[in-house]
Amino acid sequence: MAEQRTESLKLDLDKVDQIIEKYRHDKAPYIPLMQEINDEYRYLPEEALKRVSKALNISLSELYSLATFYKCFSLTPRGEHELQVCLGTACHVRGASQILEKITRNLQVEPGKTTDDGKYTVETVNCLGACALGPLVMIDDKYFGNLTPDKIDKMLGGNHEEDK
Repeated sequence: MAEQRTESLKLDLDKVDQIIEKYRHDKAPYIPLMQEINDEYRYLPEEALKRVSKALNISLSELYSLATFYKCFSLTPRGEHELQVCLGTACHVRGASQILEKITRNLQVEPGKTTDDGKYTVETVNCLGACALGPLVMIDDKYFGNLTPDKIDKMLGGNHEEDK
C-alpha cells in the first residue's frame, strides 16, 4: 500500500525545476524553496533535493541538515491531512491518551506514521495552545476541542469506524 501512496505522489522534475527557477536569484532561497517543494509533494523527495543541490550549487548534506532541523519539513510522504493530538498537561489530565488510542485504532496507524491510504498522518504534540479546550486535536488548521472517545468518529467524518 505504501508503494501506491508514493506512486500517487510521482515526482514531476519539471515542476521541481519551475520551483527552483522561481527562487534561483534570491539571496538565501533554500528555506522557501524547500517549503514549496514540501507543500507540493507533502514531503521532500530525495530526487528533488538532489536537483536543488545541483541547480543551486549547495551540498546535499546542507539541504538534509535544513530538512532535519526544521519540523515543517518531512523526508517521508505525509498524509493529505495532518492530525495532531495534544498530549500537554491540560489535555493529558482530561483524557488525551484515550483520544490518541481511539484515533490510532480507528485509523490503524501509529503516532508519527501515515495511514496506508495516504489520507492521514498522525502526530503527537506537547501543546496546541488552547488548553481550555482539552483534550484537543487539530486536523490541518481546524481545532477539535473538548473531545471524548465517542466524538472521534464524527471528527474523522465517520469514515474510519473501528468495526469497518
